[in-house]
Amino acid sequence: MYDFPDEDKTRIRSGLNVRVTAFAVITVILFSVIFFRLWYLQVLSGDQYLAAANDNRTKTIRLPAPRGEILDRSGRVIVDNRTTLALQAVPQKFPENERRKKAELERLSGIAKIPVKKIRRTLRKEIPVLGQAGPITLQKDIDYDLVYYLKENAKRFPGLQVERVFTRRYPHSTLAAHVVGTVGEVSAEDLKNPQYRALGAGDQIGSGGVEAEYDRYLRGQPGIERIQVDSMGQTKGALSVERPVPGNNLRLTIDSNLQQAGQDALSAQGLPGAFVAMNVDNGEILGIGSNPTYDPTDFSKNYKQLSSEAYDVPLLNRAIQGSYPTGSSFKPITALAGLESGAITATTPVDDPGVVHIGDRDWKNAGDAVNGTIDMTTALKVSSDVYFYKLGAKLEGTLKIQNWANKLGLGKDTGIDLPGEQAGLIPTPKWRNDLYNTFQDGRRVGDRPWSIGDNVNLAIGQGDVQADPLQMALAYATLGNGGRVVRPHVGLQVVDSAGRAVSDIELGPRNQVKIDPGNRSTILGGLHEAAQSPGGTSYKVFGGFPVPVAGKTGTVERPPLPDQSWYVVLAPYPNPKIVVATTFERGGFGVDTAAPAALQILSEYFNKQASSVGSGGGLTE
Repeated sequence: MYDFPDEDKTRIRSGLNVRVTAFAVITVILFSVIFFRLWYLQVLSGDQYLAAANDNRTKTIRLPAPRGEILDRSGRVIVDNRTTLALQAVPQKFPENERRKKAELERLSGIAKIPVKKIRRTLRKEIPVLGQAGPITLQKDIDYDLVYYLKENAKRFPGLQVERVFTRRYPHSTLAAHVVGTVGEVSAEDLKNPQYRALGAGDQIGSGGVEAEYDRYLRGQPGIERIQVDSMGQTKGALSVERPVPGNNLRLTIDSNLQQAGQDALSAQGLPGAFVAMNVDNGEILGIGSNPTYDPTDFSKNYKQLSSEAYDVPLLNRAIQGSYPTGSSFKPITALAGLESGAITATTPVDDPGVVHIGDRDWKNAGDAVNGTIDMTTALKVSSDVYFYKLGAKLEGTLKIQNWANKLGLGKDTGIDLPGEQAGLIPTPKWRNDLYNTFQDGRRVGDRPWSIGDNVNLAIGQGDVQADPLQMALAYATLGNGGRVVRPHVGLQVVDSAGRAVSDIELGPRNQVKIDPGNRSTILGGLHEAAQSPGGTSYKVFGGFPVPVAGKTGTVERPPLPDQSWYVVLAPYPNPKIVVATTFERGGFGVDTAAPAALQILSEYFNKQASSVGSGGGLTE
C-alpha cells in the first residue's frame, strides 16, 4: 500500500488543526451573539416586552343568539325572551390558595344567598364543559344591589363577573307548559352529538317539548366578538364583531283560548288528568294539556317537587305519557271490530239480562242495570257491558279487537312532534303468555296465561289495556273522518322575525283504514244518542248543548285507587271537525267529571254554552 512521506503528513495535520480551530472560534462567536441577544431581551428589555405583550392580549367572547319566539296559531306570543343580569364565575381567576378560595366562595355565598355546596356543585358540573375560563352562570335575575356591591368590591371577588344574558319569558305562566318545554345549557354529552357540532360551551338548547323538537329552528347562530385587553383583563377596545343571528319563530297549531279553556277545565276538578282537542281531518292539535301543570320559569328551582309522586308529578305529560285503561270509551272500537268482521250486525238483537256467565265467572252491568233485548245503537247509547262482554267472547281467538285497535292508532306511538310519547298497550294472547313464561329470580313475571276473560275485559277497555288521551282522540278521529289515520302535530309553521314563512310543517296522514260507511254511521249514531238522547250516558251533560255531538263516557276500575273518568267526543255530528278527549285519575264516573270538562272545551270552540237539562237524564256506568 502506498504511504505519504512524513513531511506531507505533517502538512496535512497542520491544515486540519487550523480549520478545526477556525470552526470552533466561529461557533463560540455565534453562540455568544445569541446568548447576548437573549440576555438583552429577557434581562435588559424583559419588562418592556412583557408590558407590550400584556397590552396586546386578545379575548374572544361568544355572543349568544336570542331564541325564536313560540306563538300560537294566531300569532299570540306563548314564549319569548327577556334580558337579565347573571352572576358568573371565572374559575381560573379564583385564588390558587385553597384557603383563600374557600373564603371567597363563603363571602359570595353570604351576599348572593347561594349555599357554598351549591356553588361548588355547579362548578364541578360545568368546568368539564366550559373549562377554567368559563364563564359559568351561578345565578340569573340578580338584583342591582348585588351588582353595585360586586363593582365596589371587585378586588375581593376576582373570580366573579356580571353579564347581561337572554332568558326565556312565559307571559301566560303555565299556558301550554308541557307543549313548549324548557331550555338549558348544552352539556358535555350534548356537544358530542353531531346535531350540536356548531355549538359551544354555554350555548342553550331545548330540553323538552317543542323547544327540543324544533330546536334547530329556534336556536339561532351565536356571534363572536374579539376585544383587546390588558394584563388585568380590562378592555382596551374592540377588534371585530360578528353579530349573532336570532332564531326563527315557531307558530303552533295551538289555539290559546281553547288551550286555556282546557287547562281551566282540568284544574277545576283538582285531580290529575289530561285533555286533547284535535282537528279530525289534519291532526292539528288545538289544545293539549296535563294537570297538575307548572310554570317553566320555576323548572330549575322546583325540579324535585315537579317530579315528585307526592305532588302527582307535574312534569308528567299525561296527555301523551299517561298509560291508562280506557273503560267504556273503548267500546266503539270493539263495535267496529264486530261489524267489520261480520261477527255481528247493527240490528242483531242481543239479550241483556244484566249478567252473563262467561268462563268461570259472572259478568255484570255497572249498577246492576238490565237493558233487555238491544241492538248496537242502543248498546252504545246506554253503554251495556253485557252486550260487549258477549261480543268480546264471540271474538275470542280472532285478534279482531286487537287488530282494529292497532289500525286506529292504539298500542303504538301516534307520531306527534313532542318528545317522550308512550306507546301504550293493547294486550294479546302472545303478549300475556310470553310474560307468563318469563322468569326473574326464579319467579314468573306474569301472573297467569291468556284466557277468554282477557278478551272480555278488552272489549270494554279494562284489564291490561293502556292508552292515553291522544291515542283515544286519534282512534275517534279516524272513525269520525271515515278512515284517515292522521298524524297529530303541534308545529304549524316556522317564520322569521318579520313574519315571513321559512318552512311549513306538513305532516300527511300516516295510513288509510277502510271502514264501511254504514258501520261508521251506526257507531256514530249510537254515540250521538249516548250524548244527546234521553237515557244516554252523558245526556245530563250534553243534552242541552246546541251543537250536535257524538260522545262516549268511560269509567275505569283501578283498585286500590278510585275509578278513572273518561270522555271522548266528536263534533259536530255527523261530520265532525274536532275531537276532544278528557280523562281524570280518581275522577269517578265519566259523566260526572270527564264529560263536563269536555263540554267546557267544546263550548269555547263553538263559542256556545249548554242549557241545563237537569240531573235525571243520564245513566252511569
